[in-house]
Amino acid sequence: MSAPGKVVVVGGGLAGITAAIALSEAGADVTLADAKPRLGGATSSFSRGGLMVDNGQHVFLRCCVAYRGLLARLGMTGAVALQDRFDVAVLAPEGRVRLRRTALPGPLHLGKALLGYGFLSRAQRLSVARAALAMAALNPAREELDRQRLGDWLAARGQDEQTRRLLWDLFTVSALNTAGDDANLALAATVVKTGLLGARDAADIGVPSIPLGQLHGQAAGALLTRLGAQVRLSAKVAAVDVLPGGPDGPGGPGARFRVRLAGRRAGAGPWPDGAGPDGAGPDGAGPDGAGPVIEADGVVLAVPPAVAARRAPAGRVPGSRESGSTGPGPAQWRELATSPIVNVHVIYDRRVTRLPFAAAVKSPVQWVFDRTGPSGLRSGQYLAVSLSAADDYVDVPASALREQFLPAMADLFPAVRDARVTDFFVTRERRATLRQVPGCERLRPKAATAQPELVLAGAWTDTGWPDTMEGAVRSGLNAARALRQGMARGGMGGPARPAVSAGPARSLAAVPLAGRRRDPGKTRRPGPVNGSAPVNAPDPLYGPDAVSGPDAVNGPAGTGATA
Repeated sequence: MSAPGKVVVVGGGLAGITAAIALSEAGADVTLADAKPRLGGATSSFSRGGLMVDNGQHVFLRCCVAYRGLLARLGMTGAVALQDRFDVAVLAPEGRVRLRRTALPGPLHLGKALLGYGFLSRAQRLSVARAALAMAALNPAREELDRQRLGDWLAARGQDEQTRRLLWDLFTVSALNTAGDDANLALAATVVKTGLLGARDAADIGVPSIPLGQLHGQAAGALLTRLGAQVRLSAKVAAVDVLPGGPDGPGGPGARFRVRLAGRRAGAGPWPDGAGPDGAGPDGAGPDGAGPVIEADGVVLAVPPAVAARRAPAGRVPGSRESGSTGPGPAQWRELATSPIVNVHVIYDRRVTRLPFAAAVKSPVQWVFDRTGPSGLRSGQYLAVSLSAADDYVDVPASALREQFLPAMADLFPAVRDARVTDFFVTRERRATLRQVPGCERLRPKAATAQPELVLAGAWTDTGWPDTMEGAVRSGLNAARALRQGMARGGMGGPARPAVSAGPARSLAAVPLAGRRRDPGKTRRPGPVNGSAPVNAPDPLYGPDAVSGPDAVNGPAGTGATA
């Protein structure tokens, strides 16, 4: 397949970063434009009082092979801590229990942990085992699962209110950023089957050891520069237009695009092909004194669904009469509701726990993480409380949250009673992830659109995964693959640029994404992924099974408040 020509990637989150890297490695002339002054999208950091603070807590699992492949490509594998085996302390005001896997093969590897889970009675634990076996038999590809609530399904299989709150919510709320009973059954089954019932090491938890801004944004900017791509920050895209006069008529295969940026000089640094007045150059100022314009052979829209709906050229995406194609279009994308995440940050004058992270039940606290080292705190301890599905907290003043969460932390960590709080603040991501409720899957579009040279990326697109960091990276790979195929059909491919050495890591496209064929007439959804698969597998970007396997948990904060 010939290399793509000139490509504009709109959006610098994990999806856009991944697509830009993959296309640059394939020889495309890539320009990445992002409205924010930094790369990384929803995984970002900021400075506060000399500390580096992440906007939310992100974690990943060993089964997140695409995200781990991105870390490897960025040279950041050593900047995260990945457990040798799944091990989580679950705290409650009256005590704690430990969930730790054994070396037995899945799903037996968590049997001992379940038997010792003292917050449930013996009868409740046995009922959990029966429900887990029933979930293992589900096929998430079946369309009817998209219409069902997880809570209804669990209740019908003997999972009472206490069991759902004290065990099932530990994993599904943080993974799907949706109240446990309201979660989409198909996505919940994907989470549980892959992360908890699949390979024994699939759920081993990884956490960043450095600020997210360094882990993703700065590392990606450096790699893209080495690959010869242009990164334009503070460059908001105002419009994407299809230019008339393609080889097969306006909007036909081989069409070109005009990407217009807001402002007279949007984005730092030189324009890719020089500037010229009134659109005289491929990247000149637009007519009417509008922002600069970039002409491109292909476009990746790696932006949230509402933004994609506004920026997509009229009639060039599914769901429009002009496109002649079916599938969810901009009207359906706008129906995708979002769910908030709130993070409560507390800094104590002394260490109050030696746990790197913990889950909590019977408490407003959901998950808590020790951020002392990554933030650069020199004395005391910095704990971040991550609250998924945070509709009840997102509009509560910080003073009221302080009154609620400081006593709750003292209930979980007795040493807090002797400590002094030196700082307390709150970060909020109001649109952190999709609201992953029944019916959401039918609204998620594929990467390809009716215009072969225009593709979509983002964890909100149809990857078969929840809206997580892993889903975002997989969407970027999907977009790069679809764009290369679309541009090849349109005859817009060209000779690849000379390869640019960007370090010892293999191409991002070499990440193994094992999958399975969908059932006839069913929505494709992936099979389990063994997180121990090597990263030097054949290039899956152009294979028949490029998409697969769910991100069981992208951590208590999902991808938003965290992706």
